Amino acid sequence: MDAISNIANAFIGLFSAGGETFVGWVTGIIPTVICLMTAVNALIGIIGVERVERFCQKITKYTILRYTLLPILADIFLTNPSQYTFGRFVKEEHKAAFYDASVSFCHPITGLFPHANAGELFVYTGIAAGIQQLGLSTGGLAVRYFIVGIIVILIRGILCERIFAALSGKKSA
Repeated sequence: MDAISNIANAFIGLFSAGGETFVGWVTGIIPTVICLMTAVNALIGIIGVERVERFCQKITKYTILRYTLLPILADIFLTNPSQYTFGRFVKEEHKAAFYDASVSFCHPITGLFPHANAGELFVYTGIAAGIQQLGLSTGGLAVRYFIVGIIVILIRGILCERIFAALSGKKSA
């Protein structure tokens, strides 16, 4: 009988732990995410959708901006998975590389902008919890992760663009 009781307690304990985590999110990260989303949408509204679109089209002319600034803006303003729609601003031969850069930035952005990819937030919060247990700042972790993410998406964007060009028989731009 003790074995059945232990199994039942463990089963309910699993859901109790899930409930505690959920309550923590409701009182912690969810209000932060909602405030960030509201601020980002307000900023786009203040700037104007047309101005944002013109700016994005201009920066896609430059490789370094196409695979750094554009994916960053897309991830911050549109969040995952909507950020891929910023691919409309790039030429057809750059779309695969833009997608690669954008998808590769989905996780590194969560430390500074948790609203950008709620699906990956649990990974960052798990890592951050370990950092906090060591008595270290999660702010430094978030900034370093963001910077490394920018470097990685630039490299991936350029490589993917060149691979696409080679496979399609075109010279990369």
